[in-house]
Amino acid sequence: MHQPHAQPRRSIYYDYQVFDAWLPSKHSKEQHAPVVIAGAGPIGLVTALALAQQSVRCVLLEAERQVSEGSRAIVFTRRSMEILQQVGVAHRLTENGLPWRFGNSIYRGQRVFRMENPHDPDDRFFPLINLQQQYLEQYLVEACEAEPLVDLRWGNKLLSFKQDSAGATLEVDTEEGPYALKTDWLVAADGARSAVRAQMDLKLEGASYEGRFVIADIRVDLPLPTERLAFFDPDWNPGNTILMHREPHGIWRLDYQLPPGETPEDALQPESLKARIDAQLAMIGHAGIAWEMDWCSVYSARALTLPDYVQGRVLFVGDAGHLLPIFGVRGANTGFQDAQGLAWRLALVVKGVVPAALLHSYSSERVGAAREIIDEAGKSTRFMTPPTRGFRLLRDAVLSLSLTQPFVGPLYHWRTSRPHEYGASPLNAVDDDNARFDTGPGHGAPPRNVCLGSDDYLLDHLDHRFTLLVATDTPIPADVLAVVDELRARGLSLQVIAVGASQPVPGADQILPDAEGRLRQRHGLSDGGAYLLRPDQHVCARWRSLDAPRLRAALAKATDLNSGVTA
Repeated sequence: MHQPHAQPRRSIYYDYQVFDAWLPSKHSKEQHAPVVIAGAGPIGLVTALALAQQSVRCVLLEAERQVSEGSRAIVFTRRSMEILQQVGVAHRLTENGLPWRFGNSIYRGQRVFRMENPHDPDDRFFPLINLQQQYLEQYLVEACEAEPLVDLRWGNKLLSFKQDSAGATLEVDTEEGPYALKTDWLVAADGARSAVRAQMDLKLEGASYEGRFVIADIRVDLPLPTERLAFFDPDWNPGNTILMHREPHGIWRLDYQLPPGETPEDALQPESLKARIDAQLAMIGHAGIAWEMDWCSVYSARALTLPDYVQGRVLFVGDAGHLLPIFGVRGANTGFQDAQGLAWRLALVVKGVVPAALLHSYSSERVGAAREIIDEAGKSTRFMTPPTRGFRLLRDAVLSLSLTQPFVGPLYHWRTSRPHEYGASPLNAVDDDNARFDTGPGHGAPPRNVCLGSDDYLLDHLDHRFTLLVATDTPIPADVLAVVDELRARGLSLQVIAVGASQPVPGADQILPDAEGRLRQRHGLSDGGAYLLRPDQHVCARWRSLDAPRLRAALAKATDLNSGVTA
């Protein structure tokens, strides 16, 4: 019988809640759910909320009875905030997190590079925001508790499963013993040590780097701004790298690299932690300052992915499918894009609107994104933790030159996580006007957010439906509406938004006045032009002049319905 921790975890700033365990004796013996998600970390929780908002019921299994231990993921990107807005919790992060834009690389006491993330009035969210993962999970859990289509089962550990062409049968352990749970689809969101991945004997592809880092969260009063700090080759840790981030509630995150040969057990000894943290604080001018430890751990930089996230009736998201170096805040931020990309497809498949083959485009897009990130992150990782003598010589030469030669500064850039653009997606239209646009987001890119008024932005109006943005203040053409009605009748959720209209437009579900024309300008739209956005907000088609046949073809391509759409 599974016995999760029943005592609240220790923290000097976060009050852990122990949730009641879900017990099979209190429920029907016959258990079935259209979707079961293994793992109630941030990625599993976002997947569950996104499915529920598309009318799909799911069971969410979590072996523990508390949110995660330690701050873990603390930096969330603008794109992640846009995804979290879509599932209804972004405002909680905005209220409680620390926004920031700048990153500093420091060598021998001199700032040798300053990274600036762009931010303008059309952005609702800052480029980056710091908040400990426990809080994010808390907000997501509270949203799930308020959602009747999410069945969150604390203290339920997935032991094993068997799948066939129709679904999977799971054995789930509890404090009362195991029970059987059947599902049409199993989503593996169970993290880096995924039990689902291990049971299927699936191998990750890529590279593991030798460098190990200690994460230490301490409470300390430092008069420093909320900016990322990276220290290279400090005297107290020669040849290695130290990172610092401010967190809410007076907490600072220190990441420092261990010398070769030192074990995690030795690194986490109190005397070792104290000596190194004291040395870092002294190096930045705060020798002897009092501090208190909250949480610490050791991690290794890895750049690995499964070659396919769709394995029969089992679907992988987040760290269960890939392990990415944290440099550039890629872990959770990449996972949120997985969850968003999977949920809309899976919802349509579960509801019988589209064929299950649509899920393969999720895998091709997100595996492609992971491999691109691995390539970018590998450059950052090799700079942070040179794996060979040759890489170290090159890195040391850059360090030395940067003291007097500003042109080498950009080599310090950590290539921050960004929204992936699915330019080669099989869901993109083939006969639209994408190549004729001179500006605006192209195939596979998310739209550019635009401030439309006081506390009103373009992305506020995009939910989990397909969205047709049409630049018009006249009625939507009848043949275009016929296509919209046809696809709606087949179960496809689709909204039509008229851009640039000051009065209701017949055929449009809503209007965006765009009085200053900024939305149209940023997207290269003129009268009659249009964008088709997928439920994950990525562009799949755009036209200089919208017409019904090409709209029908684009929707069929984006949903894998080509063979079933009538001419």
